[in-house]
Amino acid sequence: MEESMTDNQKSEGQLHPDETTLAAESTQTQRSHNRTLRPTGSTFERFMLSGWGEEDNEVEPLESSRFVPDRLKALGAKFPGQRLIIPAGQAKVRNDDCDYAFRPDSAFAYYTGLGQDYEAGAVLVLNPVDPDSPEAKEGQTHTATLYTHPRSDQTTQEYYRSASYGEYWVGARPGLKGLAVMTGLHTADIADFDDAVAKNVGPEQGAVQLRVVRNVDPQITESVDLIRHDNGFSDDGKTQADDDAFYQATSVQRMLKDSYEVGEMRKAIAATKDGFFRMLTALPAAIGRPRSERILEGQFNANAREQGNNEGYDTIVASGAHAPTLHWMRNTGTIESGELLLIDAGVEVDSLYTADITRTFPTNGHFSDLQRQMYQVVLDAQQAGFEAAKPGATYSDIHKACMRVLAEALYQWGILPVSVEESLSPQGQQHRRWHACGVAHHLGLDVHDCSQARYEEYQGAALTPGMIFTIEPGLYFKENDMLVPPEFRGVGIRIEDDVLMTEKGPEWLSIGIPKQVDDVEKWMADCAAQANRAA
Repeated sequence: MEESMTDNQKSEGQLHPDETTLAAESTQTQRSHNRTLRPTGSTFERFMLSGWGEEDNEVEPLESSRFVPDRLKALGAKFPGQRLIIPAGQAKVRNDDCDYAFRPDSAFAYYTGLGQDYEAGAVLVLNPVDPDSPEAKEGQTHTATLYTHPRSDQTTQEYYRSASYGEYWVGARPGLKGLAVMTGLHTADIADFDDAVAKNVGPEQGAVQLRVVRNVDPQITESVDLIRHDNGFSDDGKTQADDDAFYQATSVQRMLKDSYEVGEMRKAIAATKDGFFRMLTALPAAIGRPRSERILEGQFNANAREQGNNEGYDTIVASGAHAPTLHWMRNTGTIESGELLLIDAGVEVDSLYTADITRTFPTNGHFSDLQRQMYQVVLDAQQAGFEAAKPGATYSDIHKACMRVLAEALYQWGILPVSVEESLSPQGQQHRRWHACGVAHHLGLDVHDCSQARYEEYQGAALTPGMIFTIEPGLYFKENDMLVPPEFRGVGIRIEDDVLMTEKGPEWLSIGIPKQVDDVEKWMADCAAQANRAA
């Protein structure tokens, strides 16, 4: 990472710590940067702010902007008369003065339509309308304003002084005008946020109450809480409970995907398939090489960056005895021929929607008889879950269907110490030793989407057209599990696909990613042939 000035540009008397700028950046990041020396003289300032041509910063309306008004209208209808505050969040520290790449909070992304790294520090505010206003007569409950940092271009000192927003450092930003075009939302300077949010706040009848997504940006939450205290809201428990209910509502609303979201999910799945193709093409040459799990991980993650924003979650590449570890993400192992290789990966596209796919492969391209038998059981369990996933069914129905297939197989193999029915009973559950996780979850902007919903809104709710979710049964036999035959130990199998519920029933969104035994072997052979041609 470059310094603001190289050592050979420094000379005594020219460069001094820019205390004002350092203090400002310290406030933004809650850490100091004492390593940097910057010119502060007026001569340098005039020089830095002159001689620049126009910078290309053209923006166009995002496709998502056509869907944002309906999302905001539905949210506002749940909280009439209340001011709703949804922060994007700030960049998070990786180490010292280095940040992770910024990703906005999913609620902010949903209600603004902004993906990628737009826009750290921004806040969406839904202001309640006057009940007697023309907007109210048209059925509106709120008007939306997106508060953000103006452009720090070559007309302002921040251009070269601010490492957070200065366009000398971070490149051209859309700013207020650009974001208004992109989102269709009214925009305002973040400097006006506190005054705007505090307007007419109070506990009395007709005054405005505040709700904020409080776990995203601590500075915004602190500001909102201070405004509440200054205006008569002293019951912190009550206001936090209100905020939690607000956040829960934003999560529940995302359960039903609109047509734009479904399209983005299809893009994410297509990009994920390409990532699996690249991994399988690299597999033959990776076998036996140290950290070959990471060789495949690198192939997938490079594809995710090329085709999308990033990986939707840390890629799991688990070979052999690593596969029964549900969240194996070190990926430090050596892939050996004849093992099973479990890969759980998903591309997050620029809109931030992510796929979530798991496949299990025989590393040498062919399942052994036992591997084929075990794999088919998991595949049959997944199909049973899919058939149980009808409109009006629940996640519990999917779970029970998958578990019955797994329990019956474990019993037939002589592994289950009790009958199938006893194991499936609430008092039993012995089969869960080899499948301790769930088999389905909502999917969308988050890999575990809508997770703030209550049980009755999630696990206990009816599957409804518009929902996108996974079905992902597996069998996980730890290497040190003395309750299974030796040939089962160190084997992990999971098959996971993404499903859209429609009026006619479930649709495999990821049906194009091979998973039938013969199809997997053919796919691997095709990828190996592709690698040989490229060699």
